[in-house]
Amino acid sequence: MKKIGILFSFFFFLSCQNFGQLTLTADLPKDLKEVSGTEIVPKSALIWMVNDGGNTPTLFGLNSQGKIIKEIYIRAKNHDWEDLASDEKGTIYIGDFGNNFNERKNLSIIIVEQNELDEKKAEVDEIEFKYPNQHQFPPKKEEMYFDTEAFFYFKSSLYILTKSRVAGKHGKTTLYKIPAKKGKYTAEIVDKFENCSDLECWITSADISPNGKKVALLSQKNVLIFSDFKEDKFLSGQVTTINLTHRSQKESITFKDNNTLLITDERSQGAGGNLYELKLK
Repeated sequence: MKKIGILFSFFFFLSCQNFGQLTLTADLPKDLKEVSGTEIVPKSALIWMVNDGGNTPTLFGLNSQGKIIKEIYIRAKNHDWEDLASDEKGTIYIGDFGNNFNERKNLSIIIVEQNELDEKKAEVDEIEFKYPNQHQFPPKKEEMYFDTEAFFYFKSSLYILTKSRVAGKHGKTTLYKIPAKKGKYTAEIVDKFENCSDLECWITSADISPNGKKVALLSQKNVLIFSDFKEDKFLSGQVTTINLTHRSQKESITFKDNNTLLITDERSQGAGGNLYELKLK
């Protein structure tokens, strides 16, 4: 009876919360209290997630109820894992490019081939890259545009979006492009965009829809949906802004299907640590 009472109290607590446009689908396990990347992967029935820097290099596979079904130890260091992407073959890419102080010279993306998702420990390859317009490590305060928490895969390339650390321009992001294969690259600048300007406006995750017609960017304050773009000038397309009424430390976004997004937030001070759905019109 005690367990039933605790469970009832938990669901009553959730029912009293207002998640705005978001629909709560799962309370994530404590092992995922600092989720920084979430991805729906072709050829997999699971929702894949990672924690950010300071946590073990583990890739988690969850069911739709938020239960951990699979844990894979990745044979690579978690310097600061910040987002996930995947390709049509079911390969998972882990963005190890968190760069709070804009001083890292070891930015990388870890490649986890689809066949490694059946293993307990995964052998991986690595993509190393640098930004063509960063010349100081760290740069001056007014040039700290090289933190990164977002990327996605499209047509054999990875598209990386920066997170601004410049006061008054926190919503500014630059879109870069590198090949989605092992090697060392200098990223190519593709596009730019400016969200709102305050701290809640910086970009924390991104994804592209399965049909390649929509790109979603996440911030604490809003979700930006880009459409009607030409080629890979994604941020120059038509933009729809969804201002979120529910505020929390939202760190990851992925398309469940062409019109449904999954969003997670970090657990902090008794709040967050959830998986949500957001339906697009």
